[in-house]
Amino acid sequence: MGLKEKLEDLKMILKIDKKKSEIAQIEKEMNEPDFWLDEKNANEKSRKLKNLKDEIKEFMDVYEIAEIANDEELESMRDEIEKLELYSMFTGKYDDHNAIINFYAGAGGDDAQDWTEMLLKMYLRWAESNGFRAMIINESRGTEAGIKSATIEVHGLYAYGKLKVESGVHRLVRQSPFNAKALRQTSFALVQVLPEIEQETELIIDSKDIRMDVFRSGGNGGQSVNTTDSAVRLTHIPTGIVVGCQNERSQLQNRENAMKVLRSRLAQLMLEQQKERLEELKGDFSSPEWGNQIRSYVLHPYKMVKDHRTNFESKNPDDVLAGNLNGFIEAQLRQLMKSKTTVE
Repeated sequence: MGLKEKLEDLKMILKIDKKKSEIAQIEKEMNEPDFWLDEKNANEKSRKLKNLKDEIKEFMDVYEIAEIANDEELESMRDEIEKLELYSMFTGKYDDHNAIINFYAGAGGDDAQDWTEMLLKMYLRWAESNGFRAMIINESRGTEAGIKSATIEVHGLYAYGKLKVESGVHRLVRQSPFNAKALRQTSFALVQVLPEIEQETELIIDSKDIRMDVFRSGGNGGQSVNTTDSAVRLTHIPTGIVVGCQNERSQLQNRENAMKVLRSRLAQLMLEQQKERLEELKGDFSSPEWGNQIRSYVLHPYKMVKDHRTNFESKNPDDVLAGNLNGFIEAQLRQLMKSKTTVE
């Protein structure tokens, strides 16, 4: 299939014309005088409008040039067209949502906590360099260095669809900066990517199933953050899931952020349970274990980052840790797309 034909197919698969109609409908609704009376619905529609416009612009910028390009010019656009093809992967229920990333230090004390903070910074840099907006909403710092756990939000077009392939255990091998003899140390950290569920109607939680505890924030902060009981911890009693938020001055804002994370955790739990049931029916179910790392970052005795699922690798760990993750993300998405096509 030629590249122009591929673009025409993508235009249909991505439902570009339908999405243009959706944009017109949302813009019509936004012009209604009572549109902003329902703030949550208005914010959700605004987010959807921005995502639709961003996606269509990205597609049409390539499509319109390809229409008038000669064969040589078209061939030079192959990489851009193949990147657009990845959008056909984002058909999951929450793929167009913002993402919530949880970070958890594994065994290894200061080294593991330092590694977890390195990962957090890596994803913040990735978000910034790719036009996403990211913010830390919860952080539990280590006693001597790094972080024990943290949560960040990433806002942007298909944030969850792109980042969900980053879920798993990440392994670091390096000379330990916390060891006087600079011995080689292996550290692990868990990255958990969830879809941000902002709309309460998407996942309803019975208030009787939630226990809320408030406490004084222990992190860095400005006036009032560390002097009032503004931090919030929510426990979902039926599942035992616990989430916390302490980065805002307002207890109400911390509770709202914690509720978003809780809804996201419960949504992910339901997706995983559904997947496990399907895998059990297929007969190849195996429970995930801490040692099943998806990627290794080796800084000593040689330098390399390797994804164990796709075998995609980079000889420049500094570049990867500076946020250059697109090669790894796209390789995993392509592998998933290939396996999906094979199954179909």
